[in-house]
Formats: sequence, structure tokens, C-alpha cells
Amino acid sequence: MNGAEVLDIGRDAIWLAIQLAAPVLLVGLVVGVAIGLLQALTQVQEATLVYAPKIIAVFFALLVTLPLMGALLSGFMHQIAARIASL
Repeated sequence: MNGAEVLDIGRDAIWLAIQLAAPVLLVGLVVGVAIGLLQALTQVQEATLVYAPKIIAVFFALLVTLPLMGALLSGFMHQIAARIASL
């Protein structure tokens, strides 16, 4: 295995991590901004108000995207196993 293949695997792993984290992080971002906007509009400045809705939204986002995450991880593992087998 040469350096280019190692860099290729590393790049694929970083891209996979971004694909796995992006849906959950985006849901957390949207819910956090929405709650912050609601707090600013109603002038309710409670710092702990954002945690419960954000936790629930992230949980449901994980439930929805878990099959996609499993498929992505499985595909990456098959790719790595194929590269190992070709050595």
C-alpha cells in the first residue's frame, strides 16, 4: 500500500464522518436557531429552555437517519475489506 492509497482511505473516512454527522448537526442547528428566535421574540431569556427540544429533535433525527448511517458505514467497511483482500 503506497501513500496515495492511504491518503485516499483517509479522505474517504473524513468524508464519511461528515456525511454521518451532518444530518444530526443540521437538525440541532435549526432547532437551536428556532428556539433562540422564539426566545428573542417573546423576551423569555431562559438559558435551559433550548436543551429539551434540541435533545428530542436530535433523537428523532438519529432514529430517521440511522438506516442511512448504517448503510454508509457498511459500504465503507466493504470497501476497506476489499482493499485489504486485494493486498
